[in-house]
Amino acid sequence: MKHTQRGATFLGMVTILAILGAGLYAGIRLVPVFLDYSKVARSLEQVRDEHGTIDTNPQLIRNSLERRWDVEDIKGIGWKEIEIKRSNEGYDVKAVYDVQTPFIANVYLLVKFDKTVLIQQ
Repeated sequence: MKHTQRGATFLGMVTILAILGAGLYAGIRLVPVFLDYSKVARSLEQVRDEHGTIDTNPQLIRNSLERRWDVEDIKGIGWKEIEIKRSNEGYDVKAVYDVQTPFIANVYLLVKFDKTVLIQQ
């Protein structure tokens, strides 16, 4: 009488659970990073909306960003690291930064962000 195996073995189940556990742990480690990025993006858009209707300059934009960074408690990037360049249509406000978060032992997860808004004049 020949028996055929049905279902998964214990080792197969442990492997699947380990892979799912690592993915879940990575997600848990990355959620705060993406929440911080959403705060940065929201702050840049609020500054764009605020300064789009008035005559502005880079110093006023930086002051607005500084106030928002303090209120939002943004950790991934400082308001001083924001690049503000004059363009034909107004000011390009760019936040380009990388965030490393520890994963397991000496393995890190690297996330790169790039958000640009145009403040029209």
